Amino acid sequence: MAEKTPETGWYDQATAAGQAQAVELEKVTQKILFSRVMFLVGVTCAFTALGAFIGKDLSSGIGIIFWLVALGMILASGFIKRQSGALGMGLLFAVGLVLGLAVGPTLNYYVAANGAQVLWQAAGATALFIAGFGAWGYATRRDLAPYVRVFFWALIGLIVFGIVMIFVQIPGGQMIWAILGLVIFAFWTAFDFQRLKRSTTGNVAVPIALGIFLDIFNVFLFFLQIFGGGGSSR
Repeated sequence: MAEKTPETGWYDQATAAGQAQAVELEKVTQKILFSRVMFLVGVTCAFTALGAFIGKDLSSGIGIIFWLVALGMILASGFIKRQSGALGMGLLFAVGLVLGLAVGPTLNYYVAANGAQVLWQAAGATALFIAGFGAWGYATRRDLAPYVRVFFWALIGLIVFGIVMIFVQIPGGQMIWAILGLVIFAFWTAFDFQRLKRSTTGNVAVPIALGIFLDIFNVFLFFLQIFGGGGSSR
């Protein structure tokens, strides 16, 4: 066993102080990143609300066009992931606005059929859902990355199931689709918040914000379908 001398003692103290400072700096960085991501998510949701208000009286055909545009933008999100500055934020907000325009006719349909309270019910349930699973994903020590492939294919299966329901009438199919969607996005919500917890650079703020926003958007639509009685959009 090496003898402890004043020199080695000072070295150990300096090392411990440096490690403590590094840990504290990492915590501060995580807080800043968390705040920035939540700010971006909030602004994107505001753009979606604006788009939905503007597009509430659009025809279903124009709504479908905006859905296709939004889908193309999301599929091209790899470009967004490489943009961390004003361009990346602009693209993120544009996705939110276009999705709002796309969903406007759907929201108008549900309000006409069920009243405006259905929107508040879906929004409240979405807030609780995201807060709960997001907090769990942020706090858990279990690595969720190994499950990404499973839930990616589950998401593909959900999309295929939705396409099948367009051509085949399945009793209770819309409700089943919504519940399965919530199960799948419970994972994606937890995973995206875990990515946020484990990130230490501001360059990932835009892509993580996009992921969390899409979680919120989809969860809201699933709850809207549940509270709206599982009806289909016009």
